[in-house]
Amino acid sequence: MEDCDGEIPAKRPKLSYDSDGASSEDCLSALPDDILINILLELFNAAAVARTSVLSTRWRRLWTLLPGLHFPSPSDPQRIRLALESHDSPALRFLRVRVLDGTPDSVAPWLPIAARRLSGRLSLVNRVTRNGSEEGMAGERGAFELPCFEKATSIRLELGFLGVSMTPLGVFAGLTDLFLARLQLHGPCTLGDVVSSPRCPVLRYLCVDNAWGLGNLAIQSDSLLEITLKHLHPADALGLGHVSIQSKSLLRMKLASLLSLQQLTIMAPALELLLLDPYFAKSCYGKASSNNQPVANICAPRLMRLIWNDAYDPSSTQFGNIENLQWLGTYPFRVYGKDDYAPNSYFLRLLQCFELIPNLRFRLTYLPDITNRQYLMEDITRLPHITGMSLAITPQGHSFGASVFHVLRMSTGAKTLWLTLVGATSRPEACSSGCVCEQPSNWKTEDLELNRLQEVEIHKLRGTEHESALIKRLFDWATMLKKMTVTFHRSVNESEAKEFFQMLQSFSRQEICAAYPDMVTIIVARRGDA
Repeated sequence: MEDCDGEIPAKRPKLSYDSDGASSEDCLSALPDDILINILLELFNAAAVARTSVLSTRWRRLWTLLPGLHFPSPSDPQRIRLALESHDSPALRFLRVRVLDGTPDSVAPWLPIAARRLSGRLSLVNRVTRNGSEEGMAGERGAFELPCFEKATSIRLELGFLGVSMTPLGVFAGLTDLFLARLQLHGPCTLGDVVSSPRCPVLRYLCVDNAWGLGNLAIQSDSLLEITLKHLHPADALGLGHVSIQSKSLLRMKLASLLSLQQLTIMAPALELLLLDPYFAKSCYGKASSNNQPVANICAPRLMRLIWNDAYDPSSTQFGNIENLQWLGTYPFRVYGKDDYAPNSYFLRLLQCFELIPNLRFRLTYLPDITNRQYLMEDITRLPHITGMSLAITPQGHSFGASVFHVLRMSTGAKTLWLTLVGATSRPEACSSGCVCEQPSNWKTEDLELNRLQEVEIHKLRGTEHESALIKRLFDWATMLKKMTVTFHRSVNESEAKEFFQMLQSFSRQEICAAYPDMVTIIVARRGDA
């Protein structure tokens, strides 16, 4: 193929001439093939690269030796097919294709050829320009079959809710990374069959994001190291059914928004990290009286970090032996609300399972308007024994000293405290005078012995009066404090940061010195350690 765009210029380029007037090859063409190939790779456009074939005989087949091809959007599927058929390189190491509002016909002509030729990375991105619901688009875009890429090492498909069916034949013998996003699954061959060890024997990383049409998902793999499953939508009203993961090699697993999931089974003896953002919660809301409560059975004896940011009920969720756990993250706790606010029970029930957790991570949340709302912190009657606490707070302009005091007086053995203020992008409006957030007020006067607390980090500080009041009390309570690091929110300018720093100096103890290295961070340390 002379030109994969079908364009032939009317005139050939002129040759260069030497000092005697004799024709000679141009200097660029005299370069070695490997240098010219690297130059062509910088064009990032297969059509433009192919057009260089008209420059001279030397260039005619040079583009076919490239180790990779890039087809930017919009790409003609027939021209992609012709380019792949003409490609002569012993190994096609990468293929990148971008399509606009693609259909199955956008990929069907060339994908089987790519499957035979590719021995490296495939990236196919379909960008959708028209508006519409994800559910509507997922049901109307048509489908194509994904052939077996026997030699591919990485496949990344972002399909804009095109339908895809998995080939029932072949082994993805070299595939180590698989990323699937925004797609509708079709066909009798299931995703779990394809990604399990018999057909993906060396797969290490699997990510499925925003996939429609799933029923049950069963994965058995002895090679996977990391699995991410998020925004998975069921094939019908019956829900996702059973998600089952069995892997001796799996180290990290992240799950989020597995809609209407009925059962989760994880058998992973090497698993170290398990992160769950809401998926059971989405199944349970409004179904407190339902008999279809989702069930989880997790066996991960080497688990070190568990972030269970979700519903929890010990009658339906079994963790097995997790005695090696070092980090526990929980569902957020609402400080003010209705007395029967069910999600707070997820937090309380989970903490009751543990007597000792080296590091505990959770969030306290406030509603913007807490008038006529009950103070719910008294429901927290105990915390596990901890040495480190990571506490995020969404204050919505309210005072949060009382809630922080409540959890700290049950954590007097903590050595480190990480406090992050979450919420508005700029300084929030302070609540009205006499707001109930000031109650109970015992935190302002009552002593608290945090004599093991040595290090405090406060992030996204905005310099409000509520924040400075709490920091002052932290200095009073933490008599053995060695270092405090304060990082300001990006909305705080330099003069505001300096003003806050000066205020901090005014109530720091004599044995505490303060240094101001830049406009966003304050470090406070003992004089001997500064």
